Amino acid sequence: MTLKHTLAALAGALLVASPAMAQQTQGVSKDKITIGTIQDLSGPLAGFGKQVRMGMLLRVDEINEQGGINGRKLELKIEDSGYDPKRAVLAAQKLVNQDKIFAMVGHIGTAQNLATFPVLFSKNVFSFYPITAAREMYEPLHRLKYAFAATYYDQIRMAVPKLVQEKGAKKVCAIYQDDEFGLEVMRGGETALKAMGTDYAEKTTFKRGATDFSSQVARMKAAGCDFVVLGTVIRETIGTIGESRKTGFNPTFLGTSAAYTDLIHKLGGKAMDGLYAAMTVQHPYLDEASQPLRFWANKYKTKFNEDPTVFSGYGYGAIDHFVRGVQKAGANLTVDSFIKAMDSYSSDGDIFGAAPMSFSPTKRLGSNMPRLSQIQDGRWKVVSDYLK
Repeated sequence: MTLKHTLAALAGALLVASPAMAQQTQGVSKDKITIGTIQDLSGPLAGFGKQVRMGMLLRVDEINEQGGINGRKLELKIEDSGYDPKRAVLAAQKLVNQDKIFAMVGHIGTAQNLATFPVLFSKNVFSFYPITAAREMYEPLHRLKYAFAATYYDQIRMAVPKLVQEKGAKKVCAIYQDDEFGLEVMRGGETALKAMGTDYAEKTTFKRGATDFSSQVARMKAAGCDFVVLGTVIRETIGTIGESRKTGFNPTFLGTSAAYTDLIHKLGGKAMDGLYAAMTVQHPYLDEASQPLRFWANKYKTKFNEDPTVFSGYGYGAIDHFVRGVQKAGANLTVDSFIKAMDSYSSDGDIFGAAPMSFSPTKRLGSNMPRLSQIQDGRWKVVSDYLK
């Protein structure tokens, strides 16, 4: 065969192969869709991470028992960040480059998600429903970002005016984690107060992982604060309020969905009564739950031998909405077909009480509406409708 004939044959082979090659999408095979998640399974948010993980696994198992999606089973790869952004980057590199995931679903943590975005987006991998309410999860607009949670910023921006007016508060203060998460909480209150013609009377911070909040509480008490915005998660919420109660400092405390967990009253005890938190999905107390939620909770308990929590609901919901998007995309699942499906996707809520959600090519946050809950007699009670 001459060189001319050889080159012609190679060109023909490439032409035949190119349609199949063009349809290859990372994480999608004939019979499987591979997705990943990064949770804190060993650090300060391990309580949350474990619950998210179990909620996700329950929905994955349900889908696969039903035959998968368009003939494809769902495979979930799970990595641990320990709530450390550097470990999250290493975990993302493994999931993206070695496990070849199609999407990162329900990754927990603000700083952790931000650190991994370059890894995901360089390989055309979605950030889908991260378990954090930071604005960066959908801003700036990016074709691979889909977020569901009313932002920490909007939660506080909307809740502060309502509660400050109800309580007749005169001096609003803030204690917040010295990172992207805490800053978002603080700024939400700052914006609300500015619109009300005032500002924080005192602001104080703490480092991620801190356990002693005595100096911060002393500063706020000395400033005469009667309302405190909390940019805190689990142990920081408990530590701040516990220290305050011990010193006779009893302002109105307002946290975000990051502090909305049964672990607050289970670990903090009676001292946590009175705490408000902005939230969306309701914690599933089984003696108060609807029949569909009780049915779900019983399945969860049968599988994992423990009661579900709000974070179990986040994990379950993240997988559920991802699956609905994949179903809408059809049998030819690609990055572009999934985007097209999600950009016309809407949901009227779910068994957990989430607000209605919708997306478009220019709207990548499902809903920005929070509502308020308060710890009363050792359990969370919803005390407001969704705020607009």
